[in-house]
Amino acid sequence: TTRVCPLCPRIRSLSPPRPSTMKISATASLSILALASSCHSWSTPHTTAFKTRPTNSRSTALHSAAVEESAADTYADASRYLSDHPNNNVPPHIAALVGKGLHTKPNHPIGIVRAKIQEYFASLPHEYTIYDAEDPIVTTTQCFDALRIPPEHPGRSPSDTYYIDDTTLLRTHTSAHQSEHLRSGADCFLCAGDVYRRDEIDSSHYPAFHQLEGVRLFPEEEMKGAEGLKGEEWTSSPECAAIGEDLKNVLEGLMDSLFGETEKKWSEDYFPFTTPSYELEIKYEGEWLEVLGCGVVHEEVLDMAERGDRRGWAFGLGLERLAMILFEIPDIRLFWTEDERFTSQFEEGSITKFEPYSKYPPVYKDIAFWIPEDFVENDFFEMARGIAGDIVERMEMVDEFTNPKKGKTSKCYRITYRSMDRSLTNEEVDALQDELRDRADADLGVEVR
Repeated sequence: TTRVCPLCPRIRSLSPPRPSTMKISATASLSILALASSCHSWSTPHTTAFKTRPTNSRSTALHSAAVEESAADTYADASRYLSDHPNNNVPPHIAALVGKGLHTKPNHPIGIVRAKIQEYFASLPHEYTIYDAEDPIVTTTQCFDALRIPPEHPGRSPSDTYYIDDTTLLRTHTSAHQSEHLRSGADCFLCAGDVYRRDEIDSSHYPAFHQLEGVRLFPEEEMKGAEGLKGEEWTSSPECAAIGEDLKNVLEGLMDSLFGETEKKWSEDYFPFTTPSYELEIKYEGEWLEVLGCGVVHEEVLDMAERGDRRGWAFGLGLERLAMILFEIPDIRLFWTEDERFTSQFEEGSITKFEPYSKYPPVYKDIAFWIPEDFVENDFFEMARGIAGDIVERMEMVDEFTNPKKGKTSKCYRITYRSMDRSLTNEEVDALQDELRDRADADLGVEVR
């Protein structure tokens, strides 16, 4: 089985989808906050609402694009994310990625996959509101507390998360908007957007990516038999089982709509905000692939959102993961390029195989050092991204040993430098490597060997 992270492997969190329509009741809400410091407490946004009509899809699309463009202009202001606050750890190269809106671009692989998912949900009997222009700055309450993610969870660490200040951050998952939409009265919705996490460096991981989440609450009359049930009594009830069965049917249909009829398998999983929780894998070209996580929304999450009288399901998936499979795109960095050799290959509504253009040669460099007790790999990876940007293709530990006499541990990392646009010279890579060595020694407390 190939394991991926359509959800955070540390937080294991669901991701939301977005607003657009046909059959989807598209009353889309934009969360544009006046102040970055108070961004995203539930629904403290400036809200723009519009309704889409299936009979006038062209004007609807134009109206939606205008709203998204306004939001993108606001979110693309890097000064919203950079500050002198002692706990701000958002580097300039991350702030520069915010507001790109790849999931809203009709001719981009991310936007094409998102649109196909929305089309599928538009074909279902229930009307889904689409949210796809939410402010990427959220509060710790929205991102963690409202989803039952405890204070000690490693996903809340500054080594995993980009903080604006003590209480606001760049969202680590689109589930951060789930409770505010539930609180606003939404019963069925999709929510899509860009999310940010410090992570390892290779062809399938990038500190900015896109998620899509779906939520559906069931009518109260369908849950009458479970009224008043809590805990294990609720999770073992026929009503809870019915929600889980509906969820699985909907998601199996979604996979068939994207990949064609394919073999699937379900396994139990754990997420803080759903119980029971499941993971879906599909068999694609002879290999089992993990594609999403989902489950029955936890009672406490509904209670905190003031919807404790309702029951329902939620799911989340990673758009890059699906796009890499469907379009056969080998490197996640390509999604962010503006090179016409990439962008010109894709067309709205079409899944076409990516045709690789020039692949320039890699340059390999090793760095070894003794590590302090509090060494965190993600901090080292983030430092390398900040110095060399997307020229860093991969970082992998190739050696580790502990000297029993010194009581110290040494790690050796091999760094692959490769540009997608040109050949790199040894001289320029040496300069980057030297800066990384100096910075790691000064800022991370390592002893370079």
